[in-house]
Formats: sequence, C-alpha cells, structure tokens
Amino acid sequence: MRVSAAERTMNYAVLIIFSLIAIAPIVSIVTTALSPQTGAAPGIHLENLAEAWSVGGFGRSLGNSIVVAVIVVTSALVLSVLSGYAFGTMRFRGSTVLFLLFMLGLMIPSEAIVIPLFFDLRALGLTDTYAAIALPQIAQSVAFGTFWLRAQFRTVSTSLLEAAALDGAGPLRTLLRIVVPSSVPAVVTLVVLMFMWTWNEFLIALVMAPGGRLRTAPLGLATFQGQYTAELALLSAGAVIVALPMVIVFLLLQRHVIRGMLEGAVK
Repeated sequence: MRVSAAERTMNYAVLIIFSLIAIAPIVSIVTTALSPQTGAAPGIHLENLAEAWSVGGFGRSLGNSIVVAVIVVTSALVLSVLSGYAFGTMRFRGSTVLFLLFMLGLMIPSEAIVIPLFFDLRALGLTDTYAAIALPQIAQSVAFGTFWLRAQFRTVSTSLLEAAALDGAGPLRTLLRIVVPSSVPAVVTLVVLMFMWTWNEFLIALVMAPGGRLRTAPLGLATFQGQYTAELALLSAGAVIVALPMVIVFLLLQRHVIRGMLEGAVK
C-alpha cells in the first residue's frame, strides 16, 4: 500500500514531536550541569563535573555498581540462555508449570518481598555483601530473560536443529554453535536491558547493604543530594555522571538493540 505525501509528512511530524519531548529533559539536565553555580561567572563550567565527582565520592559508588552489574548480567544471561533454550526448543513433562513458576519473578514486585528477603539473607550472613545486592536482581532478570529468549529460540528452524542432531551435535553444542549465533540481536538487547535495570536499581541496594560501604551509583546520587549539596548545578552534574555509563553501553550496542527490537516486533 502506497503512502501519500501528506501521510508521510504527518508521520515525520509526529516522530519529530515525540523525539523532542524525549530529548528535552536530557538537554535540560546537561545544560544545568554545565551552568554556573550560585555566585559564579557566566559560561560553561566543566569543573562542575570534577567537583561533583570529588565531593560526592562517585568513584567508589560507580565501582560498586560496575561490580554488581557484571555479576548480575553475566549470571542472569547464562541462566537465561540455558532456561530459554530448554523451554524454547525442548518438550518435557511439567515444562508449562515450570515456565509459569519462572514467570512469578515478573509478577511479584520486589517491594513485596524485599523485607523478608533481607531477614533471610541476614540469617545467612550475606547482608552488606555484593551477593546480597546481586542475587535478588539475578532472580528478577532470569525471569524476564527466560521469557525473552524462549520466544526468540522458538523461532529457530526445527529442521536446522534436527540437522545438527543428525550431524552428531549434542544439545550444548547446538546451543553454542547454532542457536545463540542466530539470536545475537535478541541476546545483546537482553544484555542492555539487564544492565540498565541493574544500574538503576535503588531499593534492593538500599535495603541489602545498610552499612553504606557498598553504596551503588543511584544511592550515591541520593546521598550526594541529601548530605553534601543543594546546588542544582552540582546535582545535575552528579546525575550526568551516574547516567553516563548507561549511555555509553547503549551507544556501543545500539545497532544490535534496534535490530533485536525490530526482529521481535516482526515475530
């Protein structure tokens, strides 16, 4: 069906409007981060970023967030690939019930379980450790990852899997040599989503590490706002510092993410 010039113009106009709505808050934060502090001379003040980094101690909180993100994303990705492969390509007794059990991780909000989970982990001596922050997030990410990759792996050609079996490839070799390489965009998109969720997680990190030694980036920003400064320029600079790793990861992997989203929409 051909699209008229008027319809095409309207589509572009709507896209431009929504793009501006999405970009405006980002531009506002960056502009404020580089604006002069109270009593300072007008102009662009890059030193706001350095001052926010030094005063807020973001080096340590960003390091903690990176460690937690690596643990969560790596562990959840491996488990999601394995479980998604099992549910997407294999048929076994109780698979439907087991899959629904996995989906409970998507249905139960973390706010409902974080307090009893804290007491369980404290009884095991795990509070104020990376494990206490990472394990609940791994469970949540595996639930979505299983759902995401199950749908992706179910689209892999059955004849291709049968040909691999006839050639003597076992399930693990088929997964690593055929299924995963053909699903790279979906896997990369999942990695980016897991990283973003883990990086932005606030409640679990707050409750599971009450000592403050393992304060993550969002907690570091909240502490910076409440204890160190009320200067809007410095607060915006801190927000830019915390958000920058997510922006970098997305820019590096955006081609695969867009491709994975488009493939998912078509399927």
